[in-house]
This record gives sequence, structure tokens and C-alpha cells, in this order.
Amino acid sequence: MQDSLYVSLSSQIALEKRLNTIADNVANASTVGFRATGVKFEDVVSGAGQKAVSFASSGKTYLSDAHGSMTETGNPFDFAVQGDAWFALDTPGGKVMTRDGRFSMDQNGQLMSIEGYPVLDAGGAPIQLDPRGGPPKAGADGSLRQGEQQVGAIGLYKFDPGPNFVRYGNSGIVPSREPEPVTDRIDVGVAQGFLEESNVNPVLEMTRLIQVQRAFENVAALMRQTESTTDDAIKTLGSK
Repeated sequence: MQDSLYVSLSSQIALEKRLNTIADNVANASTVGFRATGVKFEDVVSGAGQKAVSFASSGKTYLSDAHGSMTETGNPFDFAVQGDAWFALDTPGGKVMTRDGRFSMDQNGQLMSIEGYPVLDAGGAPIQLDPRGGPPKAGADGSLRQGEQQVGAIGLYKFDPGPNFVRYGNSGIVPSREPEPVTDRIDVGVAQGFLEESNVNPVLEMTRLIQVQRAFENVAALMRQTESTTDDAIKTLGSK
């Protein structure tokens, strides 16, 4: 009987983690460049043969690789990644990957993220523009020109978020290893005047939320039933 309680408890822990990721996804359904979080669970078997008991693992989070829809803004400082790559930002927490391309130029000419972090080029250096040159024009490869002169290039990077990745802000991801710059690939580029929206499907996430809540209620009912059965057994055995 105790095994059933432990199994139910492991299920509740797993469902709580799933619930938290769904809530986070729903909360960021409108966050530019946000990639949804998923959770993978595995069976953890204790014992062998007829005494084997299967528990739910605590789960490992992973980052959805689905692309969000593209929205045209017409803003020359809005950029969207085309293909499997990320922008890089220089933050107090180190280099951070993001798909949020809402940039701006500060008074010194540096290209900055919406949070005020420098945008990096392929070499890992902040992008310096001419503060008097006006908005840059971006090529499909991320190169930036002001007038007839190329003044820099937006860096595009690839990296593996891995399980249990760490977020930075709303749409940033802290890479566990040094990301690699993406160069000379025709399937990766930059679209100026566009933004990538969140890849969260709110309807699907709400459906999953209802399923998790019902599963949690069923497990709780099973635990109450198991406890009641245990109490009855104790009373019966104690009366003899």
C-alpha cells in the first residue's frame, strides 16, 4: 500500500512540474521570440520481477524548436532570424541567446536589445554603428550598411540548449557551452522589418492545462482511496 502512495506522490510531483511549464508558456504566448518549454518524463523502476514498482521521474525540460510566425513591422531596427540560429547579447550574466530582434541604436551608435544589452557580431564583439548615419540597411546575411558603407554584421549563432536549460529574462537562453557562429549558410539569415512571434499555441496549452488538472485530481483521489484502505486495514488488524 505504501508503494501506491509513493507512486502517486511521484506522479503529483511530475504533474506539478508540467503545470508550471504550461503556465509559463501561456504567460509568454505574446512574448516576441519566445520558445515554449516542454517536459519529458521517464519511468523509474524500483525492484525486480513481481516486486518491481514503476515511479514517474521528476522530468527534464527541453526547448521547443518550432518556429514562431513572422510579423512585418516595417521598423528598420526590428530583425527576425530566418532558419535555425539565434542572436547573441552581451548581458551581466554573460552571452545570452535570443530570437527577440527588437533592437535600437543608442546615442553612441551601439546596436542594443530591447532590454539595453549590446547585440554581438559573429566574432562576439558589440556592433558599433555610426550614430549620425541613420537606420542601417540589413542584407539577408545580417550585414549592416549605412549609406554606401558596411558598418558591421549581426551575428547569428547555433547552440544546443540541452535538457533543463536556463532562461534569461523572457526570451533569452543561457548557453551551457560556447555557441558557434553561423556563416556561409543559405538556409540561415536575417529579415529586416520583421519580428518572430512566440511559438506557443495558447489553445493547445490550455487544453494541456485542463488535462493536467484532471490528472492531478485523479491522482489525489487515488491517494485518498489508498489512505482509506490503509486505515481500514489497520482498524481490522488492530481489533483482532
